[in-house]
Order: sequence, then C-alpha cells, then structure tokens
Amino acid sequence: MARVHRKSARVLPVSADGEVLLLQDTDPGNPARGAYWTSIGGAIDPGEDPLGAAVRELWEEAGVRVSPETLIGPVQTHEDEFTWNGVDYSGYNVYYSLALDREVEISFANLEPIEVESVVQAGWWTPDKLRAEGTGAPGALPDIMEIAIKAVRGES
Repeated sequence: MARVHRKSARVLPVSADGEVLLLQDTDPGNPARGAYWTSIGGAIDPGEDPLGAAVRELWEEAGVRVSPETLIGPVQTHEDEFTWNGVDYSGYNVYYSLALDREVEISFANLEPIEVESVVQAGWWTPDKLRAEGTGAPGALPDIMEIAIKAVRGES
C-alpha cells in the first residue's frame, strides 16, 4: 500500500525560560505504542498556506489564538515517514516558533473527534529532557525544538 503524502504546519510555542509546549498523543490504531510527545500542528487544508494552517492548528489543538505575524519562521522543515491510526504517511512538516507565556490557558475544546481520542495532555519540555525521555515524535523533535528556541531568542 502506498504512503499518503501529507503536508503539515506545526507550531513550537517557547516560554521565556526556554521550554516548548508539546502535546502528548497516542495512536488510536496502535495502543501498544504508548503515549509520545509531539508538536502542535496538523495537515494543511486545500487552499490554505502553511502560516494560516499553523495559526488554525494552534487554535484547534491548544485553544491559543494568535495573529499570523506573531509566528516566527518557518524555522525548519522536516520530512518523515510514520504510521497513525493504521495509515502510512510520508510527511513534509513546516515548523514555526512563537514566544508564549507559560501561564497561557490551554484548551482542548476545539479538537476534532479523532484528536479527542488521542490527545492526552499538554506540557512544557526542554529539548534535553525530551531527548533523555526518548518519547518525542519525530525523533528529531528535540533538535527542532532547539532551533525554535534560538529563533524566539533572536539567536542564529
């Protein structure tokens, strides 16, 4: 069976102390995989650009509304292959970063029905802590987080 090609926009909100807001997910098609941490984001809808998709996904998955000009980037693109809910994907991900106060209220009220089944919680992570835990998806996520943190801090 051929992989489904999926373009996604993703957001890495960064706190003043250098932690990144991630979502803990599960795969409804593979409960044995266990929970893992991933960035906020999802598929770019037809006719939508990556920036607009990133703003929409941040609202849908975390309940955080921002204007497009507050996002930084794209700071990174990343291609990966993965399986979710029994479907094999070839993903092309466009990552943005965003300075965000840790005290922001996170809401899962706008999740799609399948996301309600799979999103467990939100949490703030450092790249080193996630790397040590080994539960980031994709595996390159801690490195991408470091790039996002540098972008928010104005570092190259």
